Amino acid sequence: MIMDVNQILDMLPHRYPFMLVDRILDMNIEEQTIVGYKNLTFNEPFFQGHFPGEPIMPGVMQLEAMAQISGILLNKVNDKEGQIAYFMSIDKAKFRRKVVPGDTLRMEIKVTRLRSRMAVVEGKAYVGDELASQAELMFGYGVA
Repeated sequence: MIMDVNQILDMLPHRYPFMLVDRILDMNIEEQTIVGYKNLTFNEPFFQGHFPGEPIMPGVMQLEAMAQISGILLNKVNDKEGQIAYFMSIDKAKFRRKVVPGDTLRMEIKVTRLRSRMAVVEGKAYVGDELASQAELMFGYGVA
């Protein structure tokens, strides 16, 4: 394990109930990639209302989890630790399968474009070997 939850809390401003990263298992600064996990239990707040009787992790929460992991990678790659990589846009989002309590969501992120004040990443989220969701995410530094 590269980072546990306490180290992640030191890097990201998010807190319960909006922290959606449990651990970082792999990070390669040279290749600009990262792999992170979210373990899902029935106690997640979003499962209570989405949907009663058939709890499913909302797609937007899957994208947010990918964005949080991306923020860790971008701060390391850009040498901007302590700053916030603001989530600015989503493109090409697709949702392939349900994500339910008991699943472990494995998110793989790769930087595809990097400039000093903006970045684009490709994110994929898996349950086991099955693709659950994917998207291109854009981030900016110093935006209001």
